[in-house]
Amino acid sequence: MSAAMTPDTRPENRDETYDTFRRSLRQQRIERRLALSADECALLSAKICEHIQDNFPQLAGLRVGFCWPVKNEPDLRPLIMSWIESGQAGFAALLPVVREVNAALVFRKWTPGQRLIADRYGIPTPAAGEFLLPQALLLPVNAFDAAGYRIGYGGGFFDRTLAALKPAPLSIGVGFELARVDSIRPEAHDVRLDAMVSEAGVFRHI
Repeated sequence: MSAAMTPDTRPENRDETYDTFRRSLRQQRIERRLALSADECALLSAKICEHIQDNFPQLAGLRVGFCWPVKNEPDLRPLIMSWIESGQAGFAALLPVVREVNAALVFRKWTPGQRLIADRYGIPTPAAGEFLLPQALLLPVNAFDAAGYRIGYGGGFFDRTLAALKPAPLSIGVGFELARVDSIRPEAHDVRLDAMVSEAGVFRHI
């Protein structure tokens, strides 16, 4: 299933409750996601993987950045593994690496069985390896809206990364429908995604 995202409706002025709004929204949606059972999470993740596979077949031949799932985020590893096993020329699975707190992310190739270490946020990341530029990014979301904007964990890493990468990678948000909201109230630094995938289908901005 595919649908167009609605036009952007950014607020012109940031009010004093803005930060509180985002923190509260982020926390609410994370709590809803954490309430999912392991079986529910696996089922919804499988549907998301199926939608990505069906709607973005070109990813099997690109350098694709993804995130190791934490806090009941969608688990894309079965899909990534299937692309690795297919052996299509040009494919590489990349995991993000935080080098500096206020900088863009960098990416290292991931292969099954590779040694991973926990970064400063407790997220598994490759301990060593060459840095590669992603051609596509599968981005986890804590909240998303129909205009194509996402809320992450508040560090701004992916917004900085999307703004810095040239050429711009295909950016695809990945999250469960429980993360959908009317609007995240985006600001100028928020980068609109090219598409969003949930268990309900694919919602495109491009």
